Amino acid sequence: MSKIGKINISIPDKVKILMSNNIMNIEGPLGKKSLTIDLEIFDLKIIEGKNVKIEPKNKNQNTKRLWGMNRSLINNAIIGASKGYEKILELSGVGYRAAIKGNILNLQLGFSHDINFKIPDGVSIKVEKQNTLIISGTDKQQVGMVSAEIKSIRPPEPYKGKGIKEQGQYILRKEGKKK
Repeated sequence: MSKIGKINISIPDKVKILMSNNIMNIEGPLGKKSLTIDLEIFDLKIIEGKNVKIEPKNKNQNTKRLWGMNRSLINNAIIGASKGYEKILELSGVGYRAAIKGNILNLQLGFSHDINFKIPDGVSIKVEKQNTLIISGTDKQQVGMVSAEIKSIRPPEPYKGKGIKEQGQYILRKEGKKK
């Protein structure tokens, strides 16, 4: 039994779910999302328009693995359509700053040149105080991917802690050279 898969997904008042064949369309105040669900493996029930329940038709090792994942994908799409997702990145270092110019994020990270990062569709980036980035969107996977790409430009180093990190991320600090 999947512990995650057994839990019903509650649908907020503002979100509408429509099923057509094996495609689930989720509409909310922040956007639309469509998911493909294999109805040969899973049985999907929408209970009174307030809950969604997903169950495998026959329980074997493969369906148990996919059960929790499909439930999480549906839940993430519902949360993304109603509330959205956001990640906060911090730039720490002397002279590290960020600015938005149209659809391009301009980063000054101590290199000899500026880094221009093209902001993908479906994700919005806000800059606060030149060293704080707020990445937000409706798709959890896309917000996390954009955040990871920006962090990979200048990962935090262990000696001075300079680099791009998530808010609240702990950096294991090392001791420098001794005389």
